[in-house]
Amino acid sequence: MTTTSAPIMSIPQTIPAEGVFLPEDLLSQVRESFLHVDACPFTGKRVFFENAGGSLTLRSVVERGAEVAGIPDNEHRDNPASRAVSEIVSAGRNDLANFMGASSGVIFGGETGTECLFRVIRAAALSAEEGGSIVASSVEHPATYDATAQWARRTGREWIEVPFDVETGQVTAAHYADCVRPDTRLATILHTSPITGMSMDIAEIVQAIRAVAPECVIIVDGIQHAPHGALAVDAYGVDAYVISPYKSFCRLNNGYAWVSDRLSVVDHDRLLGKPADAWELGSRDPSAFAGFSAVTDYLAWLGGHFTEESSRRACLVAAGRAMQAHERALVHRLLHGGAGLPGLCDYPGLHLIGPADSPYREGVVSFAVEGVEAKQVVAELGERGIRVHARSDDVFSGNILRPLGLQAVTRVSLAHYNSADEVDACLAALAEVLPRS
Repeated sequence: MTTTSAPIMSIPQTIPAEGVFLPEDLLSQVRESFLHVDACPFTGKRVFFENAGGSLTLRSVVERGAEVAGIPDNEHRDNPASRAVSEIVSAGRNDLANFMGASSGVIFGGETGTECLFRVIRAAALSAEEGGSIVASSVEHPATYDATAQWARRTGREWIEVPFDVETGQVTAAHYADCVRPDTRLATILHTSPITGMSMDIAEIVQAIRAVAPECVIIVDGIQHAPHGALAVDAYGVDAYVISPYKSFCRLNNGYAWVSDRLSVVDHDRLLGKPADAWELGSRDPSAFAGFSAVTDYLAWLGGHFTEESSRRACLVAAGRAMQAHERALVHRLLHGGAGLPGLCDYPGLHLIGPADSPYREGVVSFAVEGVEAKQVVAELGERGIRVHARSDDVFSGNILRPLGLQAVTRVSLAHYNSADEVDACLAALAEVLPRS
């Protein structure tokens, strides 16, 4: 990656429906930063449109992670190597805080993002005043949907399910306002759905919840949103926000949770000799922190092309906007076609999840085709070198697909390192696979 001293591209304050592609030379540098960007190590050349299942990994993450993983020393010893490891961990925490936009609270790591969500939901449910209700939405991933249902039952509380709008693929502040009560102790929100592809207005939903239940603990699953735009935990007014780095250009090895000052000191699993706001049980992997620092280094480099501000946070925010704009351009081409190829919206028997040009769509397009099984579409595209995925009425997606009246959908999920040429390759393959009448 090369450095830049001035922005080479500006992003409109309101990103247009058709999006804004990254300049070709910059996109080339972006793609060179990732491993296996255009070829699978097992099957050869392919287009990777399965990013919602886990993003591609940065070269720098693997290289730096391997370097740190080889260090034999642990923290809290009186030697230079141990102190160096502590500095790596501290830098990683600071980078996570910058990435999340969090100026207070506590960040801790866990086995996965799902495990982190279960932990904070359990602690919040067990420490809250007795009685009342726990609220979650039917659009949520089981990481919060199942966890809230279980801990409502285990603590003898009513579990209230907030329906989502099947036309838009979203849950709104109005939906929550209809379900939250003054005695609601805990509420969860999904920032972006990996099935519908739609993001939720976190700030508006939080405002609606707190207008009815000011002391409610609010926990956000940010796993799917994190790779598609800048986070702003300080602005959300929530008590916890969780990400999974493997969906944000890092490797598959852990999850991270931010908890507010208020939630950080509730009774929770911890070693008794540790401070009241300590959440980590045992030593964390320093190479994981080093890997996430490499992610923020990359995003700061990318954002540096779009802002003259020099702070790391400003560059991360600028990178988020650039990624959103490029992904919107990719999605628009996929939906409406290009290079003389029909888009998904041109197929009469195709049912698209959510409005085609919704400004809330973040890199995911899910669809069902009348008379064609989703798994068949996935297999046919796979044979043509296009890697996508099918979501079915199962433990992970059933609570979302059932309200939509669908057994399964084909999911095409994009990221900022994908190109217009790759979309065109997908459109050409779809033209061979999908019926036109």
